Amino acid sequence: MPVSIGIPRTLAYYAFYPWWKTFFQEIGLEVVTSAQTSKATLDDGVEQAVNDACIPIKIFHGHVVDLKDRVDYIFIPRLVSVRKLETETFCPKFLGLPDLVRASMEGLPKMIDVRIDMAKGRLELFRICLDLGRRFGAGFWKTARAFWKSKRAMMDYDRLIQTGLNPVEALESWENSLHLVAEDNNKELTFAVLGYPYAVYDRFINIDLHKKLKSLGVKIITAEMIPPRKLLREAKKMPKNLFWHFSNKVIHATSYFIKQVKVDGIIHITAFGCGPDAMVDKMIELTAKHEGRIPFISLTIDEHTGEGGILTRLEAFVDMLKRQKGLA
Repeated sequence: MPVSIGIPRTLAYYAFYPWWKTFFQEIGLEVVTSAQTSKATLDDGVEQAVNDACIPIKIFHGHVVDLKDRVDYIFIPRLVSVRKLETETFCPKFLGLPDLVRASMEGLPKMIDVRIDMAKGRLELFRICLDLGRRFGAGFWKTARAFWKSKRAMMDYDRLIQTGLNPVEALESWENSLHLVAEDNNKELTFAVLGYPYAVYDRFINIDLHKKLKSLGVKIITAEMIPPRKLLREAKKMPKNLFWHFSNKVIHATSYFIKQVKVDGIIHITAFGCGPDAMVDKMIELTAKHEGRIPFISLTIDEHTGEGGILTRLEAFVDMLKRQKGLA
């Protein structure tokens, strides 16, 4: 049997999964992904993680629990930076994620905790992949082919998102070779749903927000649907960028949607207790108010979030905007 490696279905999964699945498969490993987030995932994560961790970190621990007895290795990279934007990095819990998991859990398989710091130069990711290839007995040319196939996989994934699919739909289309088509855009309202990808796209954490909004006649657009080059243009217009990658992406997307798309409303999904997100939430609110006069609502999630409360707030927000535009 081939050596197996587990990839948790959360945090960086929605951003980089096609790359790592393709790479590990091409060097001869079996890739195992944890199950969709569920109440059991959350319960396991709450039991294993430190008390003051935010819900995404608790969920991550739950996904590790799901994988740890099924794989030979588990992939938990130490993400430092993934693009060459000055001073940009990830939040402390991302930087210390392998250490958090090791300190909190027992009986783990071997952990692959490579440090990914793209600020070191264009060849840094290739060097990381060569080191991983050597670790699993793959030669230079086999690893190089795996690298380029991974790059093509990410390009295919990005193209699917640019057609209007969200990352969940794009991953399903890419992984299962399905020809999914974005839903008809004939909706009464268009909302930008913003937040970190592991909150925006995890149907359990956000209580299936996308489905609820679509049932209310709302078209959804997200930061991931903006071409990266356009986000970088917005970054260059900022008087100052934040320190955190996903936070910057949300702020740049907010600016783009207000100036270029003219959305009807903005919804920010934020995790309770997230320090960077507290700053992001206020910045979105102020940008929406002063630059675009766009209605804004913030939805805070944690392990105690109730579906009824979220649904009531969404319905009220949508009804308010429909009345404002004479649609109700």
